[in-house]
Amino acid sequence: MVASEVHPFAKTGGLADVLGALPRALAKLGHEVDVVMPRYRGISAGSSIGPVTATLGGQTDTVDVSAVTADGVRTVFISHASYFEREYLYGAPSRDYPDNPERFAFLCQAALTWAASTGLAYDIVHAHDWQAGLVPFLTARTWHAGARPATIFTIHNLAYQGIFDASWLPRLGLGWEVMHVNALEFWNRISFLKAGIMFARVITTVSPRYAEEIQRPELGFGFDGILRARSADLVGILNGIDYDQWNPEHDVNLPMPFNASKMGGKAAAKRRLLEAFGLPSTSETRRRPLVAMISRMVEQKGFDLLDDVLDVLPALAAVFVLLGSGDPRFEERWRDLAARHPGRVGVRIGFDDGLAHLVEGGADIFLMPSRFEPCGLNQMYSLRYGTVPVVHATGGLYDTVHDVDEQSERGSGFTFAEYGPVPMLAALGRSLVMFENRSAWRRIQKAGMLEDFSWDASAREYVKVYERAVASR
Repeated sequence: MVASEVHPFAKTGGLADVLGALPRALAKLGHEVDVVMPRYRGISAGSSIGPVTATLGGQTDTVDVSAVTADGVRTVFISHASYFEREYLYGAPSRDYPDNPERFAFLCQAALTWAASTGLAYDIVHAHDWQAGLVPFLTARTWHAGARPATIFTIHNLAYQGIFDASWLPRLGLGWEVMHVNALEFWNRISFLKAGIMFARVITTVSPRYAEEIQRPELGFGFDGILRARSADLVGILNGIDYDQWNPEHDVNLPMPFNASKMGGKAAAKRRLLEAFGLPSTSETRRRPLVAMISRMVEQKGFDLLDDVLDVLPALAAVFVLLGSGDPRFEERWRDLAARHPGRVGVRIGFDDGLAHLVEGGADIFLMPSRFEPCGLNQMYSLRYGTVPVVHATGGLYDTVHDVDEQSERGSGFTFAEYGPVPMLAALGRSLVMFENRSAWRRIQKAGMLEDFSWDASAREYVKVYERAVASR
């Protein structure tokens, strides 16, 4: 596999979580997996396994390759001081690094050059997101046809497309023939994402619903036609979650363990969570439903909807906590909301992994009104921790949260189909009403906690895709 970030070595989002978990799940199934990533500043793991010489345009660099093996997976680091020894992975908070096309083209070529030099007979080369988008194209240049691995490309979020000016082509060692509608050309520019889509044998994305949505103009971000043309080779596989890290029975961030049969520890987590956000932890506030969000504070995550009803939320029969950061205007509005309603709203700007676990364990309801969500992980963490999700029925949220039927009281959460503030409030309102029916609420919690979103099932689906790609090679 080739990727730009891998947990626990470097992370900005869910891509790193997938690359930290999927290879280990594949290893448990008996497969040998090497994961190649940049050696960013601050990565100290691994020892040298030798140099690799990679050519990019007119530039040839010999760099060190190092590796570390854990849980049956070898993580391989490509060193290049001027490309990867930087404060951030992709750019400063206000802008991307201007040489990102060169940085990640080098990663792709160096990863493939190293892999070919090992003499190992790889069956699959699996590239992830635009940063590794050139891998399927460059694979054909790196191996001769008889030894060439099959290529898989995974789209984790279609909104990030790796689009650059075509003038980069000579510096990347790519000819002008790729400026073609059936190659890298995208509206007179080049797209690394398109390279992955056009040249991979099989394309996957991170939930079945998202695989359907990205073939439509509303969520296709200009790629819907390309993806429809390759629909026979497009597969949606739901991401899993790491139950070693997210398990309320063994979570060291919770004051007491709990599970679907013994829920006492959840009440203790709720008390601790209220205290952590500086909210009153009286018997009255503990009886109110505690609604939580952990999110990037951007429009994609539904903060435009929340903006429309911001003054309504404190009037509901609930307490709200938010952990996240993002658009400064949303950060400021939520800070102001918490200042005006100190007993009802708690806000922590930033991210704290231990606190995120406590939020999932101590909240009653998890609000996730994303405009679109390729897969989403927090709703699955919430289900595991008996925290009932309220979500917009899109992408992986649609695939994982089953809307509660008020008559039968069956389901695992509350969903709204139309993206708007009124439908969102209606779904949240339904959850608050149901919360008062303690026996029904307990059944809803248990239904979610007993769902299986482990990586084992997802890894088996990937194996099917790998076998299909190898068979058609």
